[in-house]
Amino acid sequence: MEWRDEGVILAARRHGETSVILDVLTKTHGRHAGVVRGGASRKQAPVLQPGNQVELEWRARLEEHLGSFRVELLKSRSGIMSDRARLAALSSVCALMSFAMPERMELTLIYDQTLELIERLNSDAPWASDYAVWELMILEELGYGLDLTSCAATGGTQELIYVSPKSGRAVCRSAGAEYADRMLPLPEFLQMQGVDAAPAEVLGALKTTGYFLERWLAPALGNRPLPDARARLVRALEKDAKRDS
Repeated sequence: MEWRDEGVILAARRHGETSVILDVLTKTHGRHAGVVRGGASRKQAPVLQPGNQVELEWRARLEEHLGSFRVELLKSRSGIMSDRARLAALSSVCALMSFAMPERMELTLIYDQTLELIERLNSDAPWASDYAVWELMILEELGYGLDLTSCAATGGTQELIYVSPKSGRAVCRSAGAEYADRMLPLPEFLQMQGVDAAPAEVLGALKTTGYFLERWLAPALGNRPLPDARARLVRALEKDAKRDS
């Protein structure tokens, strides 16, 4: 068995004395693992970094085998490494993909949107609201999407400021006022892409997406806890929000 594809490196872990097992999000073969012979060398280490975009050649005797990768660097994301918050976001992206993505299942939209987010992290552009929208997309594409189009109680489309933790549907201000302390926030930018988002709104969005990642997605994956990398990102954003307030 053999195929060629492009992908984004999610993780690399040591395998024996000289090799690594690479976990990669590929464009057409889903999340895929393989052994890189000699991947533990100093020459290969800068190539096999999380976030790097690579060209891959995978070979195995049988399709169900782990197989081996031959890897060529297409684009380095080393620019992210100098920014603490962007690096935390990249770590969260890679960890969540390893956590949530089914192995060897093609999900092209997730690949494209993940690559676009990583490109944004590697630039000077604002990225925090894009990250929150990305988590919302992950829920949608994996079958746990939220309905943010109309109020669950009234059917209206105005002043949607809450999300019901029970149904995952939007709730308007008037219908949710009595239960506000039990509702999750629905920042405007989650409904209308392109709307500017303040740090507090981004954190509110991550509270909401995090709730459903933990309560809906994680139980379907064996009830494992969400990766620590996501919690570290939230703490980094909280610290930045306090500093800028």
